[in-house]
Amino acid sequence: MIKSAFAALAASSTLFAGAAFAGPYVNVETNAGWTGDDYTGATTDFHVGYEGAIGDGDSSWYIQGGPSVVAADGVQNEQVWSGKIGASAALSSSVGVYGELSAATADSDFSAENLGVGGKLGVKYSF
Repeated sequence: MIKSAFAALAASSTLFAGAAFAGPYVNVETNAGWTGDDYTGATTDFHVGYEGAIGDGDSSWYIQGGPSVVAADGVQNEQVWSGKIGASAALSSSVGVYGELSAATADSDFSAENLGVGGKLGVKYSF
């Protein structure tokens, strides 16, 4: 019985080897804020994501999401849900562009009325 379970596990790992190579990841990120020397709070994301190349590898994409803990100064911590989707592309050997769309619920409710959305666009020049 145990040998069968190991054999099944080994076979399933070869079936999913392509997916594992494509780029699943875990991302834990904290963003904190201050006004002057006054700490205002932090949000910590606990995301699971997936990333991959676009075309010949000069461009890439990612998608990630999961729970976030919002810890505002003087307020009880709150759990919300958040996610991000983004891409980047090399325009030349020294110039790249990137963009990201993010969303988070205002509380643990998934309704559209509780969804905050943000975006980011940028250009990066490497010396």
